[in-house]
Amino acid sequence: MASDPQEPDFEQALAELEKLVERLERGDLPLDEALKAFERGVALTRHCQTALKSAQQKVEILLRKSGGQPELQTFTGADTEGPNGER
Repeated sequence: MASDPQEPDFEQALAELEKLVERLERGDLPLDEALKAFERGVALTRHCQTALKSAQQKVEILLRKSGGQPELQTFTGADTEGPNGER
């Protein structure tokens, strides 16, 4: 579930993004609507990328546990590093 009730979860965002792409690819939208759809698509893409990065970090936390045995631990997101050491 998304923490913000206004933000869709990953699957909802991806489905909406796919619909926007289909509409834009048809090429029949007026310019103003096409720009709004594109802007929404950029926002959805960023939302999906953030969700995927968070999921990747959770998996990395599980895999780093001692003995290689996956264990579940609380994930805060603020104190973990990405694959290239970025925060």
